Amino acid sequence: MIRRMGLVLTGAVIGGAAVVAVSQPSSFLPLRANAASADVYQQLNLFGDVFERVRGDYVEAPDEKDLIANAINGMLTSLDPHSSYLPPEDYQDMRVQTKGEFGGLGIEVTMENDFIKVVTPIDDTPAFRAGVIAGDLITHLDGSEVAGMSLSDAVDIMRGRVGTDIIITVVREGADEPIDITITRDVISVRSVRWETMGEDIGYIRISAFNEKTSSGVRQAVDEITEDIEDEGLKGYVLDLRNNPGGLLDEAVSVSGAFLERGEVVSTRGREESETRRYSAKSGDLAEGKPIIVLINGGSASASEIVAGALQDHRRATVVGTQSFGKGSVQTIIPLGRNGAIRLTTARYYTPAGRAIQAKGIEPDLEVKQPLPEELQGRVEARGEASLRGHLTSEDGEDEERTGSFAYVPREREDDMQLKYALDLLRGEAVSAMFPPDPSGAVPN
Repeated sequence: MIRRMGLVLTGAVIGGAAVVAVSQPSSFLPLRANAASADVYQQLNLFGDVFERVRGDYVEAPDEKDLIANAINGMLTSLDPHSSYLPPEDYQDMRVQTKGEFGGLGIEVTMENDFIKVVTPIDDTPAFRAGVIAGDLITHLDGSEVAGMSLSDAVDIMRGRVGTDIIITVVREGADEPIDITITRDVISVRSVRWETMGEDIGYIRISAFNEKTSSGVRQAVDEITEDIEDEGLKGYVLDLRNNPGGLLDEAVSVSGAFLERGEVVSTRGREESETRRYSAKSGDLAEGKPIIVLINGGSASASEIVAGALQDHRRATVVGTQSFGKGSVQTIIPLGRNGAIRLTTARYYTPAGRAIQAKGIEPDLEVKQPLPEELQGRVEARGEASLRGHLTSEDGEDEERTGSFAYVPREREDDMQLKYALDLLRGEAVSAMFPPDPSGAVPN
């Protein structure tokens, strides 16, 4: 029986990598080449000789497992920025992220002056019920000082088995002494979709990632928006994919299908023509033809590029913002039992019109640049897939590649020029020949 975890598009765009992957056992992958030549086996013997020399003669006794893991990772990372070895703990973290559920406390946190700062407790979670509030500074976890920990290490400690307790010590503005709060871990669902009505005429749907709950979240968003706004008063939707680094491919296909009656959403093409796979819309247009504007920027990668490209090619939506990241390669996640997994680039993906996104990205129909605040000017740069060292090239060649754009979205709505322009288009306060899109230019369904 073939185990399948689903196509995954993940990764942090800041720093550069967003990943497309499918989890399969190694036996599923076809052998592409003849048996290795005698020269290859000689090279493998060379590796064994070097390993034994290091193991026996290095100035300090090395960890043999680390040596082998680093050798495997070095082989994979030399191919491109997205192929790599996943140790067991990293592989488990990836599976948790794509599932969208984990045992934890239910707080969004950041690092501030060597402490963990609570950005916000998530509604109806253990931390929320225990009285944790936004702005709390976490100084200790079960009595251990947070100072000196990385943010990821602290998050690992706060996550854990459902039903277990943790004591967090917080410093709170207005409190004379640090406060100890005991919290019992519970199942936390990552909310990847948020929505609201803007005024009494526009539905706003923000997708921050694509996990197992995203498509159901989009459907709930459309249902609630149409309940809040009567049909004749609903002018359309804004689908905000800015700074969305990716997630599950099947969720990207499902979200695209939520706004398409039919037709191809994306295709993947590997080394052999026979490996081409096509994914199509199935659910029908939940928005019932209402106008849609998709917002993208340099932080929109992988799954978000698939959605933007599909709705753009089918002329179902007008894409507004700046060029996306350009992460258009497919990685296969191959489990290695107790030894974790490897992530290997195996294909590129294409929009319904056959456009390769790798190292090129999605170009918006209407470019609207978001001004950087003064304190960030000259301190950040536009980065995309094409700027990554050793990246897989576009099939059209490096001359056709494009570096991405800034991945900045202001916190205050009144400063958000891209969102403001989208709202103006939907309300008819701004006019463009690109909105609404001309259906005659759509790809055939």
